[in-house]
Amino acid sequence: MKKNAGTAIMLFRRDLRLVDNPALNAALQFENILPVYIDSSAQAKDWALGGASRWWLHHSLISLQKSLREKSTDLLIAQGDRDQNIEKLTSQYDVKAIFWNRLYDARFLESDKKLKIRCRELGLIAESFNGSLLAEPWQVLKSDKTPYMVYTAYWNAFVKTATVRQVETQKGFCPLPKNFKPDLKIENLGFLPRIKWDREFYDHWHPGEQTALKCVDEFLENRISSYDNDRNIPNKNGTSRLSPHLHFGEVSPHQIWQKIVKKYGPIASVKDKDVVQYSKELIWRDFSYYLLFHFPQIDRKPLRKEYENFPWLNDKKGLQAWQRGQTGYPIIDAGMRELWRTGWMHNRVRMIVASFLIKDMLIPWQKGAEWFWDTLVDADLASNTQGWQWTAGSGADAAPYFRIFNPTLQSEKFDTLGQYIKKWVPELENLGSEWIHEPGEAPEAELRAAGIILGKTYPLPIVEHQFAKIRAMKALKVMNEKKK
Repeated sequence: MKKNAGTAIMLFRRDLRLVDNPALNAALQFENILPVYIDSSAQAKDWALGGASRWWLHHSLISLQKSLREKSTDLLIAQGDRDQNIEKLTSQYDVKAIFWNRLYDARFLESDKKLKIRCRELGLIAESFNGSLLAEPWQVLKSDKTPYMVYTAYWNAFVKTATVRQVETQKGFCPLPKNFKPDLKIENLGFLPRIKWDREFYDHWHPGEQTALKCVDEFLENRISSYDNDRNIPNKNGTSRLSPHLHFGEVSPHQIWQKIVKKYGPIASVKDKDVVQYSKELIWRDFSYYLLFHFPQIDRKPLRKEYENFPWLNDKKGLQAWQRGQTGYPIIDAGMRELWRTGWMHNRVRMIVASFLIKDMLIPWQKGAEWFWDTLVDADLASNTQGWQWTAGSGADAAPYFRIFNPTLQSEKFDTLGQYIKKWVPELENLGSEWIHEPGEAPEAELRAAGIILGKTYPLPIVEHQFAKIRAMKALKVMNEKKK
């Protein structure tokens, strides 16, 4: 097949893979390819990359560059204003076209439109593709062309009407431009922290496309069969742990979806509850982007406007205690410490710690979203926003505000023997499972035997749950009275 003349830029962003990459495949139809990554984070006005995400991105770019070099090409690294860098590269390398995969949050939608206009002014082909969602946000709509606000309705419409594209195969690589000259090194981007708080990340994560594909196969082969139950048990390896790989595009949801369909058949007819539940999680990810696309303000503001009148507390000390895992509630502290040390938190525990911050402490959900954004390796604006608004009761299809998790009961139900707690809160490792969920109720003799002095070696509860529950319901009443 004859190649198009000239060079095509492949602009990598959150699609750091070679397989099933629609924009990359389009670029490979030209005589030469110029793979490019431009770090414009210094220009970000909002939601600049958090520390944990920067760590992941550094290593994912290294993995991508290694894969490209194995194809006898390379990754050009640039920094600064994206559009200025592209104009410079266009003149330097006889560029005829530029391709990229779409990002769906408002920060990128408008700038991508402007980039297409500018490229066409320069006489370039400019085209974007869907490389990260199973369906475009404008594809699954109600009969009146408005977006769904309830997930179950979205799921039903999706499995009946959405067409998920086939995984794209790659047909060989083309060379770099002959005058290719590397610019920056990945290390020059400064993504790694100067203070080595990330040292345990290396024990838990290996970013990159090859690892992502292995993780998909391992999950689908060994763990999806018990997913519906095990995903709620924080001490089990019961979740897919694919979220950071998906966020950075080291694997596409289409690849996972196709593997599921190949093994189990069309999702609409699958009876296996574990497979159905995991498929729903994949589509929930799409639904999160769907909501952010149709309601771009929800990353900062509640979707349900009445929650703008909610009487939050400005409790800086309480927020800091929550962030550090020093609340006196073992399941909360275990989750927050797991997050700090590994850049990840079990999904069930994410719901528990979010409910505690919002409802027991009356701290705005935005503060929690900001902390997760900075500390999660899978920090994803759509999923992060959706999760926090769901817990706060202020989003689409959200849990009602009056559903307030009791952290002790949640702990007893999902970490019955306290194994998860003991792993991340070693001060309590000698306390028996009868008392591990609520050390303050343990007899003094039990505490002494376990080497625990409440208020010294382990904090007293920052707030009493029953008091906090009553206070939260009063706050909800105040908000509703303001709505009238």
